[in-house]
Amino acid sequence: MIPFNKPYLSGNELTYIQHAVESGKISGDGMFTQKCHQFFEEKYGFEKVLLTSSCTDALEMAAILLDIQAGDEIIAPSYTFVSTVNAFVLRGATIVFVDCGLENPNMDVSQIEALITPKTKAIVVVHYAGIACNMDAIMKIANRHELKVVEDAAQCIDSYYRGKPLGSFGQLAAFSFHETKNIISGEGGMLCINDQNYIHRAEIIREKGTNRSAFFRGGVDKYSWVDIGSSFLPSDMVAAFLCAQLENLERLQQKRIGIWETYYTGLSELAKQGLVGLPHIPAYATNNAHIFYLVCNSITERTNLMNHLKAKGIQAIFHYQSLHSSPYFQDKYKGAELTQADKYSDCLLRLPLFYELEQAQVAYIVECVHEFYKNQA
Repeated sequence: MIPFNKPYLSGNELTYIQHAVESGKISGDGMFTQKCHQFFEEKYGFEKVLLTSSCTDALEMAAILLDIQAGDEIIAPSYTFVSTVNAFVLRGATIVFVDCGLENPNMDVSQIEALITPKTKAIVVVHYAGIACNMDAIMKIANRHELKVVEDAAQCIDSYYRGKPLGSFGQLAAFSFHETKNIISGEGGMLCINDQNYIHRAEIIREKGTNRSAFFRGGVDKYSWVDIGSSFLPSDMVAAFLCAQLENLERLQQKRIGIWETYYTGLSELAKQGLVGLPHIPAYATNNAHIFYLVCNSITERTNLMNHLKAKGIQAIFHYQSLHSSPYFQDKYKGAELTQADKYSDCLLRLPLFYELEQAQVAYIVECVHEFYKNQA
């Protein structure tokens, strides 16, 4: 079986974990955490970054930092992972869902402004598959209405909008290093803080609501409970694993992009015939090869294609189910029909993409997809 994903050790992961253990500091904010912070702040110019135990934790920190209260409204896409909005629901917010665009699963920017009310507090942007949303348009809307922007950049490492890294547009952004991502630490995430007004409080929230970070820098003579918060910081052993991955970022990215391009070239003829849809990358965006997906013409077709690939030893899987029609939210949703989100829920299929996937295997997967549509004809 060719799996959908396979975690990859890029070099020094086990060595660095051993170093962390031998240092005597394996809780949070050790030397490897600091190295990871330095890497992201220097390479991408983020104002401040803080590693977290997950992207979910980073989003929950964002909701606390924005002081989200019961009754506040948050505009977010329906076609996303539950963590994108759950972080705000936990603070009592009402989620106002926006549909996907026609070209790709990113949110339809043209729908955002009509959804804004006096209760709207923030827009949460998800860059699906690491492909940028139209951030100029989103930021103009947010600034015009004095709204905050949070980027759910879970899939976005080393991806750009008009030459500027994703995660650097909103006041806050959240990244993931889950084992399914391009750069991994098993579980793990990161909060990017692009507004200095949030930096001090972010450190406190991350340390259980205490000023412990300031204490260890010598800024206070003892640390105390000063705000709400939780234990959001990861072990330094997790950071050690991540640090080793970051050393090999360029090599890992080049391999993934090569796989992505082989898929795209190999399946383009099917797209020309209208048999499948392929990823669309706008001129303003780059491709970090996080996901390669195709879009079938119906849920039945997708199910049949999945079964065909499974019979050929290939694990291909669908992705999100529209949150507005989820068991938790469906009786709460009062908005318009979100046809594009439902379409991607029913028709999008992700193909295997991981570092150790060989070109011969990619060619075989492409061949099997072609075989399915030939049989359909």
